[in-house]
Amino acid sequence: MTATSRMHPQLVLLLELQDLRSQHRELGEEEGAGEVERAHFHIDLEKARSELEDKIQELEASLNPVVRKRYQRVLPNRDRVVVPVINGVCYGCFVSIPTATVGDEGAHQELQGCENCGRFIYILS
Repeated sequence: MTATSRMHPQLVLLLELQDLRSQHRELGEEEGAGEVERAHFHIDLEKARSELEDKIQELEASLNPVVRKRYQRVLPNRDRVVVPVINGVCYGCFVSIPTATVGDEGAHQELQGCENCGRFIYILS
C-alpha cells in the first residue's frame, strides 16, 4: 500500500494540483526557463503551459466545493498549499501541531489543516 493510497482522496488531488502548479511556474517564471525542455526534448512551451493550465482547472473543478473554497483562500498567499507534518511540526509555518492531531491513527482519513497557517497537512511519522 502506497502512502497516497492511505490518504484522503481530496488530499491526493491537492498534492497533484500543487505539483502541476509548480511545473507550470518552472516553465515560465524565469528568463530562459524551459530552454532545456525546448532544445533537447523539442517541447512547445506555450502548448505545455496551456495543457498544464487546463489540467489544473480540471482538477480544481473536481475538488469538493468546501475544499475548493479553502484551497482558493490559501493559494494566493502560499506557493505550497499542502505540507507535511514531521515530528509534530507543520513544515509550512514551522509551528507545533496539537498532539491529538498528530497522534490520530486515522489522520489521513479526514482532511486536516494547520491552525496557524491554514495549509492542508499530512502526517509523516
